Amino acid sequence: MSNQTVVDRIHAFNQGRDPELLNLKYKAMAKDAFVFLRGTCHLFYQDLPVEGFFQSAPPVWSCGDLHLQNFGSFKGDDRLVYFDVNDFDESLLAPCTWDIVRFLTSVVVGAHTLNIDDETAISLCRYFLNIYIKELSTGKDRTVHGEVSTGLVRELLLGLKTRKRKDFLDERTEVKSKVRSLKLIKGKTKPATESERETVTQAIAQCAQKHSEPEFYTVLDVMHRIAGTGSLGLDRYVILVEGNGSPNQNYLLDLKLSRTSSLQPYTPSPQPDWNSEAARIVAIQDRFQESPPALLNVLTLSDQSYVLRELQPTADCVDLDKSHGKIKRLKKVISTMAEVTAWGQMRCTGRQKSAIADDLIAFAESASEWQDFVLDYARSYATQIERDYAEFKTQVNVA
Repeated sequence: MSNQTVVDRIHAFNQGRDPELLNLKYKAMAKDAFVFLRGTCHLFYQDLPVEGFFQSAPPVWSCGDLHLQNFGSFKGDDRLVYFDVNDFDESLLAPCTWDIVRFLTSVVVGAHTLNIDDETAISLCRYFLNIYIKELSTGKDRTVHGEVSTGLVRELLLGLKTRKRKDFLDERTEVKSKVRSLKLIKGKTKPATESERETVTQAIAQCAQKHSEPEFYTVLDVMHRIAGTGSLGLDRYVILVEGNGSPNQNYLLDLKLSRTSSLQPYTPSPQPDWNSEAARIVAIQDRFQESPPALLNVLTLSDQSYVLRELQPTADCVDLDKSHGKIKRLKKVISTMAEVTAWGQMRCTGRQKSAIADDLIAFAESASEWQDFVLDYARSYATQIERDYAEFKTQVNVA
């Protein structure tokens, strides 16, 4: 890799993506180093030295791309609203330190996003580690919902209670003669071809046969969906279905192409033989979360695997701008993120070669041996990201 520039590596990773959407991805990555970090998970793991505690730490089912913006709210299949890690595209079995160091790096790189200086960012990193270690050492897992949330997370979850399905639908669809169809929204959707619509409709119909109420999945409209950062440019659809009745009880679904995890070539942990990449993502998310998002499923389109889930009015990320750089408000958010990380890792212990709870408890108790190691790497790699971002910004032309 020594003869490849950062830009070469980015181009190589993104080969085969939709050119128009890839341009949007590069344009977003050029905005600042934090978005660049989010769009280059592959660089992070290409560079991570698999040695020391990045090799010997207990293996856990990991998000793989843990950063400040990959936590959020969602309605689970039990219809309660939770706050948790919410992106498992890169998920794999990996040493528990991998998720931790990527998150800490995101805090240091994202300091400007949080309106804090570098010293405060390091302080928040230490705070995250302290809470993570404390929760891991209990050997228990819990969940975050409205009644037990605090600070900005509580504001988020309480605010979601006022969101109505009809309002959510009205933002993204239009009604003509009591029939809903998807809106063409610049930067969010673009038309699908008749062939694509037919392929998606057939796949949804096959999925519906497994459910007690197949009419719920009757497809009304299909469009390409433009969303995300790291995954931008991969095939993705928004689907309007009948749901519980037209026009105001229709549902929106998200269908997203799955690809190999960026961690796959580097993790020292043996992986199961998954049926598909989408099966990997859904299985790990199901293990990690107390109640996975509603309608989470695996679909196959043209021999490629996709993750299907509900597109929800209750899905959102914490607005970190609302912290206004106030350390007390940020600490509450960071504390919650540390808790759900530890709880998720503990929740899926002992599954297909992952560490047992006793191993994680012992690792937490030995924190004095490894937490400085992890934090030092996060600080040094944050500097590397700034250099890579500067190189990317000068060499990549975006329209």
